[in-house]
Amino acid sequence: MQIMTSRFGSVSIEADDILVFPNGLIGFEQHRHWVLLADSQNESVGWLQCLSNPQMAVPVVSPRRYVPEYQARVSQTQLEALQLADEDSLYVLCVLGKHEGEFTMNLQAPVLVNLDRCLGCQVVTIDEQPLQHALRDLPLTLRKSA
Repeated sequence: MQIMTSRFGSVSIEADDILVFPNGLIGFEQHRHWVLLADSQNESVGWLQCLSNPQMAVPVVSPRRYVPEYQARVSQTQLEALQLADEDSLYVLCVLGKHEGEFTMNLQAPVLVNLDRCLGCQVVTIDEQPLQHALRDLPLTLRKSA
């Protein structure tokens, strides 16, 4: 199927590429269907592209690429929506932002994805984590953000 995006133009995806977020993302609760797209200009960045709004895409990174010891501490209740059979199918992403001219990632509210079931949720961790962890190694060539 073809989807239209503001950052990548027309993109071909498969139906099983679609990630369903039953509760949406924080701040975007009404948008439940997303797809994760690679960024050809920056291999460490992905984009959660909203299927119901071509203008809406959220830049994400794997937190362990920048903070190897990062663990998303969440409650069992928070994980229930993902229907996980085992933790091996859990993929953790963090939303990118920009603060004072520097890229940051939000470690407090990771995006969790069950790769086997294509289910996702964004949660607030049960421990304190930085909202704006600086990413000094991320190149400044990032597509126009959402």
